[in-house]
Amino acid sequence: MRVPPPGDWPTMKPADAGLDPQRLDDAIAYHLAHETKWRRDFRLADGRYIGVADEPDSAVLGPVRPRGGPSGLVVRGGRLVTEWGDTERVEMSFSIAKSYLAALAGVAVGRGLIKSLDHRVSEAARDVDFDSEQNRAITWRHLLQQTSEWSGTLFGKPDSIDHNRDLGKADFGQTDKGVPRPMRPPGTLWEYNDVRVNRLSLSLLQLFRRPLPDVLREAIMAPIGASSTWEWRPYDNAWVDIDGRPMPSVPGGSHWGGGLWMSARDHARFGLLHLLRGRWGEVPLLPASWVDECRRPCPINPEYGLLWWLDVGRAGAFAARGAGSSLIWIDPDDDLVAVVRWIDKPHIPGFLQRLLDAVER
Repeated sequence: MRVPPPGDWPTMKPADAGLDPQRLDDAIAYHLAHETKWRRDFRLADGRYIGVADEPDSAVLGPVRPRGGPSGLVVRGGRLVTEWGDTERVEMSFSIAKSYLAALAGVAVGRGLIKSLDHRVSEAARDVDFDSEQNRAITWRHLLQQTSEWSGTLFGKPDSIDHNRDLGKADFGQTDKGVPRPMRPPGTLWEYNDVRVNRLSLSLLQLFRRPLPDVLREAIMAPIGASSTWEWRPYDNAWVDIDGRPMPSVPGGSHWGGGLWMSARDHARFGLLHLLRGRWGEVPLLPASWVDECRRPCPINPEYGLLWWLDVGRAGAFAARGAGSSLIWIDPDDDLVAVVRWIDKPHIPGFLQRLLDAVER
């Protein structure tokens, strides 16, 4: 498979790519008819931010930008088959950023900075956050699978702010979210917890000793020909001392503002890299074994791997997903990558089924 050169993306007509043009148009029309219910301006009338409007501690820590309209693209065989909306608009990506943290962990594994996912984080990224009895046994795998049960406060947000978080109820209000509960041993409870993901990001920063956006740019985004328009914005208070220099610790989402801001086209290159199991042309950017590991189901949540969602839309497909809703969807069986931005969450399966129906078999 050929990969797109920097600044360009060779196209292919749907029929030549083995996709039914009419059914592909139906999938796009379905997306356009089911735009997310999230308002374009994420700031509410009372000044609160939509990402934390229902939380007791609703303080926003980082910058926020308005979203655009529905957009997306489909790639097959490394060729751009179709796109709709403004795919070059730089948008907030929310939890899609988590899968980029997974890629950086893969870079750390490839460089030998992480010897084993089952080693304790405290052995490499040493600080008092892992000194407690609760946190001492946490491994890299625990953090990457969201089973760490790390306990503490990071950049002013306690881990309890995401206790009992139920993603199925997140868009409809949840009364017990943020209610502290008894802690469990690491590896025994799966919980989607943004404070803990941000702790993973800080631990990776302590490994690389360089800002993670710089590592991502040099190790992955520049080699795959991404644009220079993307940003990874930290919280205003998320600066730490590394070797006597202040460095930003970037979040794995936009729960409290900031986060990864990127175009759909750049996300698609990242998705294509994972479809190709970490190799871009002749250059291995991620170990193939790492991409496979990301797709290995978590024992206590088989729908989740290492910061990637599994079996999304069909068995074997996987996705980076963000609130709002947006996703980078990868289907190795049909050689497809799709980026979909600002679709109403309950209608993601409907769009993906229509896209799969367009594949000529």
